Amino acid sequence: MKIQFYKYQGAGNDFILVDNRKMAFDHQNPTIIAQICNRRFGIGGDGMMFLQDKEGYDFEMIYYNADGQPSSMCGNGGRCIVAFAKFLNVIDSDTEFLAVDGSHYAKISAAGTWVSLQMIDVECVTRDGEAYVLNTGSPHYVALTNDLKHKNVYQDGFAIRNNATYLKEGININFVEPMEQGYFVRTFERGVEDETYACGTGVTAVALAMAIYNKQHGHINTPVKVLGGNLNIRFDYDGQKFTNIFLEGPAMQVFNGTMDLNY
Repeated sequence: MKIQFYKYQGAGNDFILVDNRKMAFDHQNPTIIAQICNRRFGIGGDGMMFLQDKEGYDFEMIYYNADGQPSSMCGNGGRCIVAFAKFLNVIDSDTEFLAVDGSHYAKISAAGTWVSLQMIDVECVTRDGEAYVLNTGSPHYVALTNDLKHKNVYQDGFAIRNNATYLKEGININFVEPMEQGYFVRTFERGVEDETYACGTGVTAVALAMAIYNKQHGHINTPVKVLGGNLNIRFDYDGQKFTNIFLEGPAMQVFNGTMDLNY
């Protein structure tokens, strides 16, 4: 069986997308998903998404990690599927869609390459030593560091993600270093089990954690540099709860083709 796919990237986070409104793809097989996401034996990607119909919404986002397992929310994936929905003429300039963590509003530029995605509100932020732990649709660990450019993110991220506290459920590990404007962030992602070029829920977690660290309140705008480019996070914080959180950045189609599901 052959099926049409589209490859998108958002600040270097790359995804395989399928228009599954006719339910032609049965995505209940993690082995097939993992093989498709494999960069040597498949198409290659940080994850795979299916755009499906959902009553009461413009569409539903079904997301799988590169290991083939169902995932929690993916911020850059969410922005890419919004761009995909515009490409398919499912939406025009804004949308309300359903993801695993609930309803999301998003707005896309006329060119279809810049997406502002509203994330879930966040109230609970805990500490693990000096690090911040919070859920922005996916669980994140945020640690300030120095000389991030030369840090062994795979080694250090792997160690934290697999320690006794986080081994069972997994967690994404974000290392952050202040820059002249905003922050530089590198992330080790669970499910991918490696460093990725960007992580949308991760940079969102970093921006919120740094607002607490810097004792900021009110409307806050946080530019973030990742290995794959630049993102922006804006939100409101009253000292207790983060609301009106938007993750903003590029989302672009790279190529498309057909894949054979019989291998």
